[in-house]
Amino acid sequence: MFRSLLLAALLMGVGPSYAQQTELTIGLIPSEDSRAMIAQSKPMMDKLSAALGMPVKPFVAADYNGVIEALRSKRLDVAYLGPFSYVLGTTQAPIEAFAVAETKKAGRTSYQSVIITNKDSGIKSVADLKGKTFAFVDPSSTSGHLFPKAGLIKAGFNPDKDFGRVIFSGSHDSSAIAVQNKKVDAAAVADRILDAAISKGIVKQEDIVIIWKSDPIPESPTVWRKDLPPDLKKRIQAAFLEVKDIPWSDQGTLNGFHPTNDAAYNIIRETAKILNLDLKTMK
Repeated sequence: MFRSLLLAALLMGVGPSYAQQTELTIGLIPSEDSRAMIAQSKPMMDKLSAALGMPVKPFVAADYNGVIEALRSKRLDVAYLGPFSYVLGTTQAPIEAFAVAETKKAGRTSYQSVIITNKDSGIKSVADLKGKTFAFVDPSSTSGHLFPKAGLIKAGFNPDKDFGRVIFSGSHDSSAIAVQNKKVDAAAVADRILDAAISKGIVKQEDIVIIWKSDPIPESPTVWRKDLPPDLKKRIQAAFLEVKDIPWSDQGTLNGFHPTNDAAYNIIRETAKILNLDLKTMK
């Protein structure tokens, strides 16, 4: 199949860059154990491989910055990034959002950040967080840092001064587990990842209390390097838009992908301004 695609590309005069593309590498953000993520992504990778006529391989970096750096250095062609890590990434690498996923469970292309506590913590509101230990996910995490921090500020809470101690756990699952095991008093996580952790038995719903929810956040985009050949981009987007009814990462069964673009994430840039964040200096 790939040979026929390659011949067609050459006959259409698309140039050597597409002809030299022998595989596609897709980066995933570390929302849970990397081996589990790779295993769960296999149906998706297989679908894309069949549509594109070339091997499609997943790659899970240690953190958000690892995915962005791999895109910048051209070790990745496509990546699944958090909304804020995408906006941050556009200041460091030539990348562009092109698709956004909708799952059957969510039925939407947005999600929310939630602040959770253990039922035994005695914490009932944002004000009760003063002096407590708190876990964010990653400095570049939209639902695990950016939006909850802005929400706390809007509620009159100073996250830089009012907590007793703050940690970055590295993943949403780790934060939820830390709350359940009473290693921290509270944490900020994505609602859909919390739901997945509960459904898998990683944490118990009866042990978790939600004390705050954010406004809707645009769902995590799938992005590509801008320097990929235009014809290959068209084929990649078409391949993504054809995929549906398979498990997708930690989000459940996929309804399908929808086209998106960079402008859809301006709300993230606006929230960064509220926090006085200089995206160009962040890493």
